[in-house]
Amino acid sequence: MSRPSVRNRKSGLVVLGGGDAARAPGVVHLVGAGPGDPDLLTIKALKALQAADVIVHDGLVSDEILDLAPASTQRINVAKRKSRHTLPQDDINQLLVALALDGLTVVRLKGGDPFLFGRGGEELAACREAGVVCHVVPGVTAALAASAGAGAPLTYRGSAQAVTFVTGHAAPQEGVMGEPDLDWASLARPNQTVVVYMGVSTAGLIAGRLIDAGRAASTPALIVENASRADERRILTTLAGLASAAEGLKGPALLMVGEAMAMADISTALPGEGRGPGETHDSLRMNLGPGLRREERSFK
Repeated sequence: MSRPSVRNRKSGLVVLGGGDAARAPGVVHLVGAGPGDPDLLTIKALKALQAADVIVHDGLVSDEILDLAPASTQRINVAKRKSRHTLPQDDINQLLVALALDGLTVVRLKGGDPFLFGRGGEELAACREAGVVCHVVPGVTAALAASAGAGAPLTYRGSAQAVTFVTGHAAPQEGVMGEPDLDWASLARPNQTVVVYMGVSTAGLIAGRLIDAGRAASTPALIVENASRADERRILTTLAGLASAAEGLKGPALLMVGEAMAMADISTALPGEGRGPGETHDSLRMNLGPGLRREERSFK
């Protein structure tokens, strides 16, 4: 079956070597860049970067990581820029296919992990449909970095027997951001950790839905902004204080709700940040079982 032409598609796509004679198809690597700290990049991701002809990257990928590729490697930033909308996902899909069909080794570099709220599945499907070989390189997702950095385990025997990753927003309808379609009753059950990606702007709604569904308003909640980066910030609060604690955050942030979040170390938080209004570590720890309180002392 012949492949569909990619040179006559929407304008704005970049094809390197478009004037050369037809070459054998290249390959696409969907690579997770991790949460931001270059030291958390996997060896496999580093090898992919060093072999790339072109890197199609998100805006949150740092220059430190991009500079690990050869200087001759072409970079294409598909992030949102001032005064223009984010490049539509369909255009990104077509771009990856066009570059690969031009014989190039393409790295689609995405923050965190490609398959965790990264739309990597859509890009993989587009490559498969076009007959382009596509490999996936996993990355350290922000929740793991935030949990490790704060010393707040996502699972902990007796207080967090499960962990669930959810998105904090849904696709906009008629220009208005939609509410995520989540099983609030299930998420409100105790003894589990709920990690919300992209939920800063809907923190109040999320907290309200969880409380209405039965989750205790006193449940510890941790917000981590810019996880693993030099400007990481941690705010320890409760589910009831989640909305006010999230106000004013500008960088990418995670909302982490659950009993084990009371173990978080916020000693490195910026001045003026930390606990929610009126909260102390001791008052938050009252939500934990006695065994966890005893073991928590070893972290001091």
